[in-house]
Amino acid sequence: MQEVLKVDSLQGSTVLSGASGLLRMVSRLNVMEVPDILPWVKPHELLLTTGFPLLHADSVQPVQTGRGGPVRGETDHMAQLVAEFHERGVCALAVKSGRYLLDIPATALEASDRLGFPVLSLPADVAFDDVLADVFAALLDHQAETLAIAHDLQRSLETVLFAGGGLAEVTDEVARLLDVAVLITAPDGQVQATGGDEARRSALTALPVFDATGRLRTEELAVGILHQQGPGSGELAVVPVHGGGLNHGYIVAHSVTGQLSEIGVHALERVATVVALLITRQQAVAAVESKYRGDFLRDALTGRAGEPQQVAAHFATLGWDIDRPLVVAVAELEPDNDTGSGLHTTLPVRSYQDRLAAAWQQVVRSRDSKAPVVGFSQEIITLIPVSGTAAEVEATVAGIVTEVARDRAAGRRSFSVGVSRVVPDPATAPEALTTAYQQARKSVAIGRRIHGPGSVTHFGGLGVHRLLSLVPDPAELRSFAEEVLGKLAGDEPEALDLRMTLQALLDNSLNVAETARSLHFHYNTLRYRIRKLERMLGPFIGDPTLRLDITLALQVVEMRGL
Repeated sequence: MQEVLKVDSLQGSTVLSGASGLLRMVSRLNVMEVPDILPWVKPHELLLTTGFPLLHADSVQPVQTGRGGPVRGETDHMAQLVAEFHERGVCALAVKSGRYLLDIPATALEASDRLGFPVLSLPADVAFDDVLADVFAALLDHQAETLAIAHDLQRSLETVLFAGGGLAEVTDEVARLLDVAVLITAPDGQVQATGGDEARRSALTALPVFDATGRLRTEELAVGILHQQGPGSGELAVVPVHGGGLNHGYIVAHSVTGQLSEIGVHALERVATVVALLITRQQAVAAVESKYRGDFLRDALTGRAGEPQQVAAHFATLGWDIDRPLVVAVAELEPDNDTGSGLHTTLPVRSYQDRLAAAWQQVVRSRDSKAPVVGFSQEIITLIPVSGTAAEVEATVAGIVTEVARDRAAGRRSFSVGVSRVVPDPATAPEALTTAYQQARKSVAIGRRIHGPGSVTHFGGLGVHRLLSLVPDPAELRSFAEEVLGKLAGDEPEALDLRMTLQALLDNSLNVAETARSLHFHYNTLRYRIRKLERMLGPFIGDPTLRLDITLALQVVEMRGL
């Protein structure tokens, strides 16, 4: 709109109200000479009038705007016309001053300011045919310029593509040619690459379309040009990246000055084609590299990768550093009925597995680019560099898991994690990785049974559960628990209640008074329960061997029969 006002025939025009809407894009003109113009107006249209039709605005029937009805009562038809023009996407209303309409009602100007719909006053001596000729010429020049920019942009990006450039080079080139901030996101809105100077990038990421983690809210955002309503927030263009029938993400460009209206989405759609080719190529290369890396890491974790020197050297050639203390972490998706997210999961399991692997890779590599992360068919394996005490190791792992699990907008399913003991020197003793891998796998299985879905379990914290897990036959464990606990091994409400009392009594070293306080029982009530438990289990109060059997049986039940 601002560029249109620069043509010769519109020199001397005045913006009466609605100046905040001057960033709107003009693509056509229309002349209003009848009061019932509403059925004929179109989006992105600059509407010219002598003001004569507005003198007969009272003859226009009140029309609901879709946003609460007329602006100020059904008789204020001109203010209502302004609201209707805005609702139908008209860019602005330009009225020739002084000839028919001396003053535009204050209510119409107020509605114009409130809606950001420009109302212009044209010089009295302007001829509409001059305006039409000048504006149409400007629109044709603008279209030619836009096509030229889009063509130059595509050629420049093709050069980047054929030269082996990546997403970072693409965003830099788009930002340079279009003079905007630009970023490319994954389908779930995670930012993959950014371009533009720091000030423009900061203005883009400060917009409310990003959540607290910096993820673009793709589930709430429509594609195309979005006019931001905040002062000085400019325009945001969002274009999807499609290729091979798949959504590869989005290109987002932002201009504080409203420059995107002049460039249009057309240029960015051409960019999206190049980006789709680039992402497809990267995915093909990554698939081959991932399989090669995954095969080697599987061999290393199962002790089939060769001699220690060969294993360490091969890790180094893949860009992985294992010459430092590490823990092996194994992450596994929960079954579909244990998502823990409240989301209805409809995607194939392979898709969730790929998304989880990508999340682990992004989080871990942002912390340490030389840490191995590989996704297998049923698990994601990560060798996490650690240091310090056991508590510091747990804090490091917890931080990574929290970042991976933080974003659920992509519909990721819940997952459990098992963590091995620290391997102090895997470079000289890679066989220790085999033991650590088995520890991590055992931890994730036991942790899920003890704590349920979404657990993070360290092998060093398994305690007696680690010994129980060594029993190869789960049926033998269940049989042991049923023989020791009898009816208390069941899932009936009374059995669960008495088991809770029994566990609290053992946890408090058979201190009846302390147990009664912890369970909020009367002392005599607890004494009654203890007598009932001894009738069911035997005299465990005075028999330490029986207490040990009961303690182990309770742990077996807690492990859900493992």
